[in-house]
Amino acid sequence: MSSRGTCEPLAVGRVIGEVVDSFSPSVKMKVIYNGSKQVSNGHEIMPAVVATQPRVEIGGEDMRSAYTLIMTDPDAPSPSDPYLREHLHWIVTDIPGTTDISFGKFDSRVDFSDGHATGESCII
Repeated sequence: MSSRGTCEPLAVGRVIGEVVDSFSPSVKMKVIYNGSKQVSNGHEIMPAVVATQPRVEIGGEDMRSAYTLIMTDPDAPSPSDPYLREHLHWIVTDIPGTTDISFGKFDSRVDFSDGHATGESCII
């Protein structure tokens, strides 16, 4: 899997460097909101779309491999004033490869059912 195209928006948005170190993706991941809105790195989406928990599908070739997914906001509440930098929304651990997050252990830090998305837009 080529990391150049996958990681480039993360470098441009300073996620790589400020939030995480440079890396090479090992599996593909799909993030889908509202049943049909698939998102990808560097694309802007509105808060109404991200107010509900997404379906997250983890790739891979082996269900015996486990993955961890962390949803964080690296520049909360806004890029111009990130005083809540690295706001942790939620963590899902022990997600088997080739499945989705419903098979993992969910540790909720925010209740998506209350429409708790803030701001004018989100960059994914």
